[in-house]
Amino acid sequence: MSARPPFPQLPPGPSEPRVLPAHTPGGHVRASAVLLVLTLLVSGFAYPLFVTGVAQLIDPSAANGSLLYYQNGTVAGSSLVAENLSAPFLFWERPSLTDYNLLNGTGTAPGPSDPALQALLNETLNYTREYGEFTVNASIPFWFVAPSASGVDPDLVPEAVLIQIPRVANATNLSVANLTALVNAHITQPLIPDLGVPYVDVLRLDLALVGITGET
Repeated sequence: MSARPPFPQLPPGPSEPRVLPAHTPGGHVRASAVLLVLTLLVSGFAYPLFVTGVAQLIDPSAANGSLLYYQNGTVAGSSLVAENLSAPFLFWERPSLTDYNLLNGTGTAPGPSDPALQALLNETLNYTREYGEFTVNASIPFWFVAPSASGVDPDLVPEAVLIQIPRVANATNLSVANLTALVNAHITQPLIPDLGVPYVDVLRLDLALVGITGET
């Protein structure tokens, strides 16, 4: 019977195992740099491109800014942003403390007891009187003299548009009945009754009016 060969001898190991440090300054810097680059790529490029692509497929008009056009194809503005409309033959938007500039911030809109609201009221009355709209016996809706919180709200309640009809009729030679029908056709009702108020997008209304009168 042959003898069993001896087991190979392993080289002697270190007396204590070598433990690598869990955290190093260089490792933290590299991890932070990688995380920053990934965050920029995802949130700054990938996500906006994805959302824009989906929006273009679902609703291209809204994705491009809800732009409105004149009959000749030039851009008139956005249905989401008020314009500085002051011609007597157009319906006017509600006043703006920022002169309808999207780049300017705005403070809190004046309330019913604020003297600034009375100043806006006087300015609006003087301007309407200049163009033949005398409102001595009319009640002016609050929306027509008070700015919105953003300063560029494009919508007015129907009452604030209907009160302008005498001035527009005088400037365009259109009948009050025709202008009233035009305004009524542009009243948008709230999606859920009693949750919201009817409103008129004034720029859309004015584009329809310009299509009738030919004024620019």
